[in-house]
Amino acid sequence: MILPPVIFAAFAGLALAGMLRDNPDEMPSTFVGNQAPPVPTEAVQGTVQLTNDDLRSGDVTIVNFWASWCPPCRAEHPNLLDLAAQGYRVAGINFRDQQDQAAPYLVEYEDPFFATGFDLRGRVAIDWGVTAPPETFIVDGDGTVLYRFVGPLVGSDYEQRFLPELMKAAE
Repeated sequence: MILPPVIFAAFAGLALAGMLRDNPDEMPSTFVGNQAPPVPTEAVQGTVQLTNDDLRSGDVTIVNFWASWCPPCRAEHPNLLDLAAQGYRVAGINFRDQQDQAAPYLVEYEDPFFATGFDLRGRVAIDWGVTAPPETFIVDGDGTVLYRFVGPLVGSDYEQRFLPELMKAAE
């Protein structure tokens, strides 16, 4: 007789705790505060190879995981071009894609990336904790992952969550 109210109270307490978190929609990353995992050893054809040293250059780097077959990646592409035009270092890691589709995509839609990685099987993406494209990381100049953004860099979510984190990292 006392068990049902106790179970209900426990579930209500868990739900309340979840709603009162700082950002209940944000997916935590085990890499935030830690060194960035390795990047792919191959580039998208016709682009500069992204290296692990690029993430430790002394400058903040935006690392974007994308694919040519991904509609949300296409939606965020203009914002990546804009970030690159503003002088941000934007690196792209293409994953679970084909070279003959990824390379033409960057030619057709313009390449916002200073360097790329090509992750055919998605193994590097797994090392970074990426679940699906697009996902974007802000990496400090010493290679420390500062922030993880899941989903396309578009709309109010981009403006209210990603850009403030980028401004904070660039200070």
